[in-house]
Amino acid sequence: MSAAVKPPPRALFRDRTDAAANTAVLVVTTAAWIGSFALMGASVGLVNVVGVLLCAQAMVLAAYLVHEAAHQTLFAMPSANRRAGEVMSFIAGSSYASFERIRQLHIRHHVDRADLVCFDFKALLRRHPVLRRVLEALEWAYIPATEILMHLQVVWRPFFVRSQRRHLPRAAGQLVLRGGLLLLLGLWSPRALIVYALAVLLELHVLNFFDAFHHTFDQFVLAPDDPLSMDGRDRTYEQANTYSNLISHRHPWLNLLVLNFGYHNAHHHRPSAPWWRLPRLHQDLYGEAPAAVIPLGELLGTWHRNRVRRVSGEEYGARGSGRCRADSFVGAHGVSFLSVV
Repeated sequence: MSAAVKPPPRALFRDRTDAAANTAVLVVTTAAWIGSFALMGASVGLVNVVGVLLCAQAMVLAAYLVHEAAHQTLFAMPSANRRAGEVMSFIAGSSYASFERIRQLHIRHHVDRADLVCFDFKALLRRHPVLRRVLEALEWAYIPATEILMHLQVVWRPFFVRSQRRHLPRAAGQLVLRGGLLLLLGLWSPRALIVYALAVLLELHVLNFFDAFHHTFDQFVLAPDDPLSMDGRDRTYEQANTYSNLISHRHPWLNLLVLNFGYHNAHHHRPSAPWWRLPRLHQDLYGEAPAAVIPLGELLGTWHRNRVRRVSGEEYGARGSGRCRADSFVGAHGVSFLSVV
């Protein structure tokens, strides 16, 4: 009787370009995050500033690498994407929920063509107007309080909400682990602990800025497994309510600061396309000056003017026309793929 023939081992990457691009960004992100703590703990203020910026940049890249792993674009094997997603989620500060929970709801965002949330923070603010005023005051002062709330709810809900109790071991374990590491960081260098907090705030600002203006989708509050009727949300609806916020069209390399996440129409057209293919895909699909691209300068203006209104606003607003087309685009809170679980 002949021995069973073993199937050939699966490759880790899909091709050489994938291997080079993804290995490089994973190594750079991890090394930058670890190295930034030495800079943040230095006794020279300018070095601390560099450390904060480096740490924030590493955490932003880690967040978008979680997104890549969720779409299975980092590695050829799902298990490798899952492991990478867990590591990058830890760096990004979102490890209180498992990678699979993050992935499940984000993939539903694509399938259902909607913004799905499991925690209705606006209902909470309606019940507690004092909390709403506190958040609005903090947002006015450019503190990303609403995004902080959305991340904190991932931690506290397993403790206090019966339906979330199954997630308690994960949340509690990460709370102990991350709390212990922060304690050690503070004992080593109180300065590093303080400026690390600044890096986290900067990361949340960057992530919210790009998330806020990517869609004018319908928003639904539901459990991850709840069914949802499509109600006309077809591919045409998806592209008509999706926007690309590039850092720079003239200098495409700058978009690597957010791992090409600004090419959002191209990403929604082909979610399986890895980050390094998106600029070419965007060019092939939309040409030189697509209407869906909103310049960074316009979005910075509306992000600033509507920073308080965005806290409890019930609508995203809408993109207008002409040079000031972003003025009526209020944007959204609470739609980050890292915090809606």
